[in-house]
Amino acid sequence: MAVQIGLFNHKGGVSKTTTTFNLGWMLANKYKKVMLVDCDPQCNLTGMVLGFKGASKFKDIYENGGVTNIRDGLAPAFESRPAPIEPVDLQVVPGNRNLFLMPGHLGLAEYEVTLGIAQELSGSLVTLQNLPGSLNHLFNITAEKYDIDIILVDMSPSLGPINQNLLMTSDYFLVPMAPDYFSVMATESLSATLPKWHTWSQMAKQVPALKTASYPYPDKSPKFMGTIVQRYKLRKGDAPSAAFQDWIDDINTGVKNNLIPSLISCDMVLDTERYLSAGFAPEEPILQMSDFNGLIAQSQKYQAPVFDLSEEQLEQSGVVLDRTTSSMENFKRLYSDGADRILSIIENE
Repeated sequence: MAVQIGLFNHKGGVSKTTTTFNLGWMLANKYKKVMLVDCDPQCNLTGMVLGFKGASKFKDIYENGGVTNIRDGLAPAFESRPAPIEPVDLQVVPGNRNLFLMPGHLGLAEYEVTLGIAQELSGSLVTLQNLPGSLNHLFNITAEKYDIDIILVDMSPSLGPINQNLLMTSDYFLVPMAPDYFSVMATESLSATLPKWHTWSQMAKQVPALKTASYPYPDKSPKFMGTIVQRYKLRKGDAPSAAFQDWIDDINTGVKNNLIPSLISCDMVLDTERYLSAGFAPEEPILQMSDFNGLIAQSQKYQAPVFDLSEEQLEQSGVVLDRTTSSMENFKRLYSDGADRILSIIENE
């Protein structure tokens, strides 16, 4: 069965979508079949992968018929249709045959309230008992159809019922961060929120109606895989500037002193040796890199990762091209190291 990894932080602007795309591409380069799932109703991942520049461009995948996006996939359960959930027809990501996309849909937000009611009632209403397990079921049957190894779930920046469900039915989760005051605050907020979600999930797993539902709520306990710190400016060399390094240090301290202890209390952290054998301490970022600067624009223009743009796609020459190529190679090394750490954790279970 595919391993599901959620990328979650309720603080926006931390490059969740960019990280999902680039990390997924690198994992696919390492001969893993990867499914990217766009669970943010803003559909930024879908737009990035398929090169859509406006809302009208989504029309083709929404109106072609069949099950072509996450909302279509969940509709039988959420709209009480007399038909089972079927796998989504995934989009092959252009340029990488091992990478697939489950497109997002603005209408996913319409299911938020209904799912919240179903999760609060814990299966007491027959018409709602299939909902808490429906997302996990959809991901699993789609992954099975395409022989997927790893599912990366791009989550929205919220603390709503959908994210609660997505995180608690993942196998692992990553927490993208930006070096700023709000990410430091997020370590405190997540330290309070995630144990509550875990308590709810433990109770849900014991509810008979959810166990026997058509789409049973899965028996999972997600584990913290690490943080990803991105979007800072460099001083000379590869080190963050002093101001950004201060914020990174504060984030790492918050993870060590607040987040990890709260997650340990509810069994959402791996054994320390699993992190160390992968090459990092649990309070340290599993992946850390500076701002992409001009590379992000070209990446989005050509639907290619920041580390795999051709000279033609970079649209530069001379000294500027040399500098950009060097930066791109550095990002490639960092993403490769991050992907190796993730695979080490998964494969050494």
